[in-house]
Amino acid sequence: MDNQILAHIKYNCTYHIVFIPRYRRKVMYGKIGKEIGEILSMVCKITGIELIKGGVCPNHVHLYVSIPPKMSVSGAMSKLKGKSALMIFDRHPEYRDKYGRHFWARGYYAETIGQVNEETIKKYIEEQEECSRIEG
Repeated sequence: MDNQILAHIKYNCTYHIVFIPRYRRKVMYGKIGKEIGEILSMVCKITGIELIKGGVCPNHVHLYVSIPPKMSVSGAMSKLKGKSALMIFDRHPEYRDKYGRHFWARGYYAETIGQVNEETIKKYIEEQEECSRIEG
């Protein structure tokens, strides 16, 4: 990943992020998995997060993203999970009835890319079984 540029900043802030649906339900199979991938990609563009690579598995999501330094990881995740849940509920109202107002679980895993190289993360996401690919 090359350095990114904002007004007066050159940065390379990349993260491997993993998060799960509420109660780790296996709800992201087939068509809904692809839709969730599209929604996450769209929300990333809207919020200024660069999606480098990602995968939607039946019970979790892997994202390799670049987050600008003006945005905290927790702020980025709040926007990403909040907006995507609303968009999922708009497309699939039956999930709102089933899960209440919460599609995603509260927590997430975030790891800075540095100790592990970029190719290792990309290969790990590619090798996840039953994942729908997300292209950014």
